[in-house]
Amino acid sequence: MSLQLEWSNNQDKIEISESVYGVLEQLLQLAGEAEGLTEGDVALTIVDDEEIHQLNREYRGIDRPTDVLSFAMQEETDEEPEIIYEVEDEGETVPFEGMLGDIIISAERAKLQSEEYGHSFERELGFLFVHGFLHLIGYDHQDDASEAVMTQKQEAVLQQLGLTR
Repeated sequence: MSLQLEWSNNQDKIEISESVYGVLEQLLQLAGEAEGLTEGDVALTIVDDEEIHQLNREYRGIDRPTDVLSFAMQEETDEEPEIIYEVEDEGETVPFEGMLGDIIISAERAKLQSEEYGHSFERELGFLFVHGFLHLIGYDHQDDASEAVMTQKQEAVLQQLGLTR
């Protein structure tokens, strides 16, 4: 088995080619392998700034658009989830299998940020997707140390596909 990506494009302001979704599927497999996750489902929805603004306001209380939102299915509290593992009968920990959650990315924000940072739109979408995936499985960046961990993990996965700055 492998991680499964279900995606939908709910915006028409930025064209996204089929090949980009293939890259995102590859990134999902690479990020999953790096974390020891080989099974599970991730739903990706590409939206415009208006829709992500509404979601950001509704779910985070922040009244502005953002680039990516993640909604982990395994959260039990309002805090970030722990890194997802299940305990089997023998007391052995194994990666969680099932729906990991939803990642919402603003195509408009990704396009703008790719231009600001001077790299490709594909690279920015990939970065935001891997960032969102890491949030789904429990990573966070509330302090410098945890942000450094996430940054290193994101860049390592992106470099495997040559998606560098």
